[in-house]
Amino acid sequence: MKALRCWASFFFVLLATWETALSVTRYSIPEEMERGSVVANLAADLGLDVSGLAQREVKLDIFHSKKYLDINKRTGELFIVEKMDRETLCPAKTTTCFLKLDLIIESPLRMFNIELGITDINDNAPHFRRDKIELDVSESASPGERFSLPNAFDPDVGANTVKTYKLSENEHFTVDIHSGSDGTKYVDLVLMKALDREDKAVYNLILTAIDGGVPARSGTASIIVRVQDTNDNAPQFDQALYSLNISENSPAGTVVVKLNATDADEGPNADLTYSFTLYTSEKTQEMFSLDSNTGEIAVKGTIDYEDMKIFEMFVEAKDNGPIPLSGQSRVSVYVTDMNDNYPEITIKSLKNTVDENIPVGSVIALVGVSDRDTGDNGKVTLTMNRALPFLLNQSSDHLYELLVSKPLDREVVPEYEITLVVTDKGNPPLSDNETITVHLLDVNDNAPQFPQTFYTIPVKENNAPGALLGSITAIDPDLNENQYLVYFIIEREIANTSMSMLFSINPENGNLYALKTFDYEIEKDFLFHIEARDSGVPPLSSNVTVHIIIMDQNDNTPLIVSPWRAQGSEVKETIPRSTDKGTLIAKVIAIDSDSVHNSRITYQFLQNTDATLFSLDQYNGEIRTMRMFSYRDSRDQRLVVIAKDNGEPALSATVTIKLSTVETALKTYTEVPLEYDIFSDLNLYLVIGLGSVSFLLLITILVTIVLKCQKAKPSKAAPPSRNSVISERNSTIADSTLVSNDAYWYSLFLAETRKGKLVVRQPVPKGARYIVSSIPRSTGLTETSDSAASTLQVRKLLIIVCYETAIMHTIYCAILKCT
Repeated sequence: MKALRCWASFFFVLLATWETALSVTRYSIPEEMERGSVVANLAADLGLDVSGLAQREVKLDIFHSKKYLDINKRTGELFIVEKMDRETLCPAKTTTCFLKLDLIIESPLRMFNIELGITDINDNAPHFRRDKIELDVSESASPGERFSLPNAFDPDVGANTVKTYKLSENEHFTVDIHSGSDGTKYVDLVLMKALDREDKAVYNLILTAIDGGVPARSGTASIIVRVQDTNDNAPQFDQALYSLNISENSPAGTVVVKLNATDADEGPNADLTYSFTLYTSEKTQEMFSLDSNTGEIAVKGTIDYEDMKIFEMFVEAKDNGPIPLSGQSRVSVYVTDMNDNYPEITIKSLKNTVDENIPVGSVIALVGVSDRDTGDNGKVTLTMNRALPFLLNQSSDHLYELLVSKPLDREVVPEYEITLVVTDKGNPPLSDNETITVHLLDVNDNAPQFPQTFYTIPVKENNAPGALLGSITAIDPDLNENQYLVYFIIEREIANTSMSMLFSINPENGNLYALKTFDYEIEKDFLFHIEARDSGVPPLSSNVTVHIIIMDQNDNTPLIVSPWRAQGSEVKETIPRSTDKGTLIAKVIAIDSDSVHNSRITYQFLQNTDATLFSLDQYNGEIRTMRMFSYRDSRDQRLVVIAKDNGEPALSATVTIKLSTVETALKTYTEVPLEYDIFSDLNLYLVIGLGSVSFLLLITILVTIVLKCQKAKPSKAAPPSRNSVISERNSTIADSTLVSNDAYWYSLFLAETRKGKLVVRQPVPKGARYIVSSIPRSTGLTETSDSAASTLQVRKLLIIVCYETAIMHTIYCAILKCT
């Protein structure tokens, strides 16, 4: 019985405690109340005896290692021990925030449930996760285009959270505010007015987020909008017409004009390339070169006023934009005589493979969406995870069509992985995704493309027939038969000869071969086109220009055309032994039908009887005396001259010149005795003597001047000689005329020689290209004795003058003694 009473008493206490715990006492306070602030009189609200609280043990819950509330055991009041921040205690953004406390009082044991509701105050300002927002907007963006901005965050709730956004005042941008399903305010930057980078490249905007508290709080973020350039400005030249003069024969490399074009864009859209347009004739392009980077026009060829007096050049400046723009100018040169539960997805229909030229708007998939939930949790939306050239069109509540929204190009993107994301409108939302792959089938929509628009291939002359010249290959981004290329040479005749007879191309790999041996002296270059054609239906093709340049080799030996000699014979010349130092004895002239480099000829003595007697100019072939002949020198001199070209290896020819020296006769003069009459009259003698001396001195000076100025006359006694050399102190140079069948040598040459006119009559079939004949002059040996006689006469006259002067001096002394 006693035990039964104990158990009954315990059950009664437990039931009383349970009933007490079931009752909840609720309070509501604003957050951030100061320490010591009284929340409520808990003793009065719970019906507790205040006087007994001090002897009873009272326990109150601790949250997050902090004791926010406590009970004053004297008064029974519940008061604040630590400030409470609603956002810390209830991090989830809900409008209600409750702290559930258990109050336990011992002796006797009692437990109470207390709910403390903490209301929000506007103690937090909105703030952006990034203080600086950078946007790149193309200047071609259309008004109405939107750009997402990060929203501001405010940990407060209700009216104290973000309410609106404001943008700093400007004429190009505004903001559009819209709310999410949870009431969050989102903001988009909307373009109101078209942009022009050339007018303004950067916009600095301030975005302000304002909450709904009283007073309102705000936060700002800086928006930097950089306007991206588009190629909307064409290049402009400084002048539409350049008119200038240039002297003919201006040397190659002479700068005629430096064109200057400008483009208001930037980057590649402002990088310019200069080129001649098709209106510029080939002749003009042969005469002038245009630097594609600097726009500098310079002389390239030989400008001849008599050939062309004005050159018209049409120049284009093109930028490097995606769609290049260009500007034109005309240059007139005048020659002036110088020159980028869960919701479910069901793929009901799908085209895994489509042609790349599928029309825009075509349906490629039907997608069903479902959610077993109801209400907002069962409402779903279907989106794609990234921007693709496809569009989702909702045809019913649970069915979407996947459409092509932009033209597709297999060569750019061969396949697309489209991730479809289905999201319900629950809180928080749940989502699922499905990825489908769409493969693009190739169509023949790309023509073959050559890496270059113009190929220049140098080929050395005397090449072996069938030699590989190079490989001309094109690229086609299509697939399979649309990519298989065949190469052809576009037929063109040159001098009744088809290109297919000169060159051959492998139709499979584009290897180009020569079918014959080329001779630079006959053929210097070839220009033709090669076509690359794919195997698609219909086939597409493109062509490229090929310029074959024949390179010269040193395959022609120099030909000596002066002095003239019979084939294999020597040249014999006769000169007087009295020839002065520096006298031109002979001149060797050789010609070479190779190009300029290989045809440069130098002359050297291969054999010289006396190295101190003759000199040879290595550039012009002139042989001159280095000193006068002496009695020790042999009468016959043998000179062997070699003419060597500048090729590698060098080729040469030699000529042998035999010189014979002859003596010349001197004319003699008889002395005429001088007689003087002596008069008796002393004064008369003195006057006559002085006058005679003065007169003879004057006559002597005049005679000397006349003899010095007089030219030597040819002696009539010397017969004309074919191999004779006319030795004159002031000798004239004979004219030689060289006429060649080669256009390089087809001109007249003046050469110093002792022969008559040299005429190249006609080419010889076997190698030697010239027959040289000589037309001699009817000249003989010069009479060098006249010059020697003149010198003797002058000496004799000087002796006479001295003799007369001595006589007069004696007479004068005698007269002085007599007086």
